[in-house]
Amino acid sequence: MLDGAALAVAFLTILPVRPRGNPADLRAAAAWLPLVGALAGGLAGAARYYGETLFGATVASVVAVAVLVIVSGALHQDGLADCADGLGARGGRERRLAVMRDPATGVFGTLALVGWVLMLTSTLAQLDRGDALRALVVAAVVSRAAALVHAVVTPAARSDGLGAAFDVTPASLAFAAVTAATAAILVAGPVEGLAAIAVAVLVALTVSAAARTLLGGRTGDSLGATVALAEIAICLTLLAFATA
Repeated sequence: MLDGAALAVAFLTILPVRPRGNPADLRAAAAWLPLVGALAGGLAGAARYYGETLFGATVASVVAVAVLVIVSGALHQDGLADCADGLGARGGRERRLAVMRDPATGVFGTLALVGWVLMLTSTLAQLDRGDALRALVVAAVVSRAAALVHAVVTPAARSDGLGAAFDVTPASLAFAAVTAATAAILVAGPVEGLAAIAVAVLVALTVSAAARTLLGGRTGDSLGATVALAEIAICLTLLAFATA
């Protein structure tokens, strides 16, 4: 179990962790994704919480988003950009998959990244620092669980790559789901936590439907896009509760 946790930290963050076993075997890491998300969300939330005193809510929100991206090595944002480029490409499934494998970021990918940063930053800036901290933790935890839902309900689009390697077992999904639900309810409250979970599942199912139709299944990029989109959807949901 600890080997799986170390693999999840090494895979999802830039922290210098050297896991034992085969780094390509991500099945052992799947269950730990929400807890690693709590680490990333906690660091970003701390930057937002303490940064407001020094810089104000807007600048602190920018810093928090930067921390969230840096800690994860921009892994999920890269997936979002690649998916946007692929879906914006002319042609069929093979053409979209080829564009997504191109390391260069195109216009659609750039627009997706800019939109993601603006949406998340402006959402966090409207929350007080305590609510922003809670939103970032919940969003980071539950969005990683949403990626597992996407992996379970969507077949791999290719026989190779991260999408195929990310094989989630029922036990891993159950552990991650319980972890994410518990964290969301404890941090945000019963109603807000359940709403965050529902929104994340909706995002995962929407991305899954689009991936099956347009790509033939999941890829590593669609997994990353699920996380990035779920983070925004969860933060927006918690903002709606805070301003209601």
